[in-house]
Amino acid sequence: MPAESPLIQSMRTAVTAAPDDVPLRLHLAELLLDAGHMESAVAEVAVTLQHAPGDARARELMARAMGAPAPVTGAPTVPGTSPAGTPGSRAGFDWRAAEDQVGDVVPPRFVEAPLTVDGEGDPGDAAAWDVERPGTLRLADVGGMQEVKERLEAAFLAPLRNPELRRLYGKSLRGGLLLYGPPGCGKTFIARAVAGELGAGFLSVSVNDVLDMWIGNSERNMHEIFRTARRQAPCVVFLDELDALGGKRSRTQSNGMRTTVNQLLTELDGIEAAANEGVFVLAATNVPWDVDIALRRPGRLDRTLLVLPPDGPAREAVLRYHLRDKPVENVDLRRLVKVTDGLSGADLAHVCEAAAEYALLDSARTGTVRMIGMNDLSAAVRQVVPSTEPWFAAARNVAMYANEGGMYDDLVAYLKKKRKL
Repeated sequence: MPAESPLIQSMRTAVTAAPDDVPLRLHLAELLLDAGHMESAVAEVAVTLQHAPGDARARELMARAMGAPAPVTGAPTVPGTSPAGTPGSRAGFDWRAAEDQVGDVVPPRFVEAPLTVDGEGDPGDAAAWDVERPGTLRLADVGGMQEVKERLEAAFLAPLRNPELRRLYGKSLRGGLLLYGPPGCGKTFIARAVAGELGAGFLSVSVNDVLDMWIGNSERNMHEIFRTARRQAPCVVFLDELDALGGKRSRTQSNGMRTTVNQLLTELDGIEAAANEGVFVLAATNVPWDVDIALRRPGRLDRTLLVLPPDGPAREAVLRYHLRDKPVENVDLRRLVKVTDGLSGADLAHVCEAAAEYALLDSARTGTVRMIGMNDLSAAVRQVVPSTEPWFAAARNVAMYANEGGMYDDLVAYLKKKRKL
C-alpha cells in the first residue's frame, strides 16, 4: 500500500481537530480514494454517514470505495430505494454488506432499545441478568457446620461429582435444594460456596427482580431468568426469600402472584427433558411452611437442608473474620465462643461492631486511644438479644403440629437437643 502523502497527513490533522466537520472529512476521504487507500477511505466515509446518514456525496464516495458504480444523478437518497423510488439496491450497490464491513469501525448509534409506555422492553439478552462468574469460594471456607457440609455432599454434590456412579445407579440430577432456618445464619453464603464447588456461575434472584406492576411482565421476568441460566450453564440459580416468590397460592389474593408461582413451577420442570441441564436451583427461606407445597414436589425443590445458628467452630471463624481488621488485644476467643452460643452470624457481626463502638466512645471521652478488649466484647454480648429466638418460637409450633411426612424431623431433633420442645 502506498505511503500517505503530506497533504493527506495534513488533512488528517485537520479532521482530528474538527471531527464533526462533514465536508472536511469527505475531502479527506476523496483524497484517500484518489491515492488508492480504499480501506482508510471507507472508514472515513463510514464516520461521515454516522453524522449525516443522508449525505449524497458521502454515499457516492462509499460506492466508489466499495467498487460499485456511482448512483445516477438526481436519484433519491433514501437508503434501500432504487432510482425509481422502489425498495431494492441502488445501482447494484449492497448497502447491507457495506454496513457489515464497517461495523467494527463505527459503533452502533443506539446500544439499547427504549422501553415502551407499558413498561415492556426486550429482556431477552442474557446480559440483562447479572450472572456472577465462578468464584473461588468453597465449602472449606465455611467455618464449622460439618453436619451441613456432609448433608450437602450426600444429597447434592456427590452425585454431581461422580457421573459414572450416577449413571450406574440411575441417579437423576433433576430437582433442587431448599435451605431453611432462622435469619442471618449464612444460607446465601452456603449457596455461593455450593456454586464454587460446582465451578458454576451464580445468579441470585430476589422478589424485586421478578415482580412487575405490568400484567404478564412478572412471568416473563421469571422465564428470562431461567433462559439466561440455561444459556450460561453451568449456572446456579439462587432464589432468595422463596416464600415471597413462591408463597402458597391458596393464601394469595393476587392473581398475578398465582401466575408467577405457576411460571416458576413450569421453569423448574423444564419444557423439554434436558431443558435445565447444567442449571442447579437452590432456594432459601426463613418460613418454609409458607412455601407452596407444589414447589416441594419430587423433581423440583425436593431436597431440604436446615441451616442452624453457627456451632462453636463456625462462631470462632465468624468472630475471627469480623475482628481481623480491628485493633484488638487479649481477646479470649474460647470464652467468647462459649458465651455466644445461640447467636446467628449476623448477631456475631453486630457484637464485634458494638464492641468497637464502646472502645471508640471511650477513647473519644478520655482523649486516649485504646484497643478493643475482652470487656468491650463481653459488654456487647450482654446487650445483643439473639435474633433467632422469635424464629424458634414460631418453628416450635410447626414442628409440633404440622410435621406432615417428617418434613421437619431435623428441626424437631434440634429443638429436643436444645430442650426447646
